[in-house]
Amino acid sequence: MAESSAPRKFISDLPKIYGMYTGGFVVFILIMAVLERAGVSAANIGIMFVAFTVVIYAVIGWLSRTMQVDAYYLAGREVPPVFNGMATAADWMSGASFVALAGGIYFGGHGYLAFVVGWTGGYVLVNSLMAPYLRKFGCYTVPDFIGNRYGGNMPRFVATVILFVASFTYVTAQINATGTIASRALLIPFEVGVWFGLLGILLCSMLGGMRAVTWTQVAQYIVLIIAYLIPVIWMSNVQGFGIIPHFGYGDAVSRIAELEQQYNVGLAAAGDPGVRGVRVLTTLHNDPGTGMASWKFMTLAFCMMTGTASLPHILMRYFTTPSVRAARKSVSWSLLFIFLLYFTAPALATLTKLQVLDPNLATGIIGKQIDVISQLAWIQNWQSVGFLAIVDGNGDGLLQINEFFMRPDIVVLATPEIAGLPYVISGLVAAGGMAAAMSTADGLLLAIANALSHDLYYKIIDPNADTRTRLIVARVLLIGIGILAALVASLRLTGILGAVAWAFDFAASGLFFPLVLGVWWKRANRQGALAGMILGFLSGTAYLYYVYTGGAPWLGIDHLRFAIIGMPVSLVAMVVVSLATEAPSAEIQQMVDDIRDPSGRTILDRE
Repeated sequence: MAESSAPRKFISDLPKIYGMYTGGFVVFILIMAVLERAGVSAANIGIMFVAFTVVIYAVIGWLSRTMQVDAYYLAGREVPPVFNGMATAADWMSGASFVALAGGIYFGGHGYLAFVVGWTGGYVLVNSLMAPYLRKFGCYTVPDFIGNRYGGNMPRFVATVILFVASFTYVTAQINATGTIASRALLIPFEVGVWFGLLGILLCSMLGGMRAVTWTQVAQYIVLIIAYLIPVIWMSNVQGFGIIPHFGYGDAVSRIAELEQQYNVGLAAAGDPGVRGVRVLTTLHNDPGTGMASWKFMTLAFCMMTGTASLPHILMRYFTTPSVRAARKSVSWSLLFIFLLYFTAPALATLTKLQVLDPNLATGIIGKQIDVISQLAWIQNWQSVGFLAIVDGNGDGLLQINEFFMRPDIVVLATPEIAGLPYVISGLVAAGGMAAAMSTADGLLLAIANALSHDLYYKIIDPNADTRTRLIVARVLLIGIGILAALVASLRLTGILGAVAWAFDFAASGLFFPLVLGVWWKRANRQGALAGMILGFLSGTAYLYYVYTGGAPWLGIDHLRFAIIGMPVSLVAMVVVSLATEAPSAEIQQMVDDIRDPSGRTILDRE
């Protein structure tokens, strides 16, 4: 994949290359299973799984190294729709999706399905409002579109700032996830695990930019989807719900409802286990609620949908396709590959919860002797890294539902151990979680570094910079931002899912309407875009600060959905200011018409 190779031949050989890769990975899983049966320790199995996959990604990143601007920023605009769909799905399947989403449903029940609805439905907005038209424009980055569409350096600069805040918030969550996985799989402290994860992330992206990230993300998607599906199918089969759990786990939901009534789910937690971020089951699993609960569901889903359509690292993926038509097709493929995991997450949360709650299952722990439960290997393993705690609040020696504390972020990672599956499956899940977090972190770091190097350094600071200087600046920024993100992640200021929700809200508050109206409203002008970005972003951020520091939420709008405040402000400001100031030039308005025409050459003819 170096410059001297034939890119056309490589593209035509992609099915064969990744077919062989998938077969090789399956063989590796079987070898690990044989080694486990031969007596190799669980710790060594976990280390080999994580180390092997990270080395493979690093090798792909090395082979994809480049000093060409188009290859570094856009993967040469040669990624076929199916493979761009897989890369986008991996980019999207973050630590939140793989590691934290099922945990959120496990503890939060029906209300957390809003994440599934919003993140999946957001691709409808991406397909209908954004991706094909941004690809037709021919930009390198999202601020590149904002700068060229509205004119001047100030809109480009403001968009870059919003991109930085949203993407940086998101990438800290991914590095948090890598730290969680590494701390358990490699038996190292969380604070050390985040640096291990960062090293793997940088190895994948630093030398090859978007080209390296694209081909590693395809490889990472294959690993993460295999790792996510196998435990769910295994548990479903063992519990008698069929080999395809997605349609047959309704009885498991009913059984959980019976157990929740028996255990009086909803009582306050007893005692303080002293573990940061742990939770106890207090929410009914399948209670959709009414009134305020419905409002919270809809607002959270809406914020996640609009955030999906505003996140720069996702929109950038569609800049890499050969044509506008290919961009539209790759959105459809993205949605299919994403659906495979999101359709599985509720089943995983349900079956895992049943494994823990049901005393009729060998794995059930509620109501049993605490001194016996405390000797279980999976309890000890997760207690040892500070992610789980048991407190005998009433002193009766039996484990009650409100005496078992666990971080939601570990539910997926702990599932194989909870279900008593061979440890090779735990190693596989750890490798899948690492792949999910690394793939998204790669895309996010690249989005930040590319925006800063292209839109801030090249377009504003030094327009005469040569190719070598631009790429060196991009790589230095990549490393620096990664180190800063690892430092912030090590503080664990919020859970993985919470940090990701903030990133979506930041992006939706500041970028959604400037992007949408930039494509669909010719009257939108520079002054309106600046007002919309600045006021929307600042109002949303101010509300987040107000709520997060103890302020009473307005109408149930908490810190997970502050875009409900920022977006209306952005829309009103953009429309009012645009109408009150001079209309864009005829040339700009004609350009907007051309963006919506799928035929013809790109607006910024860089092909």
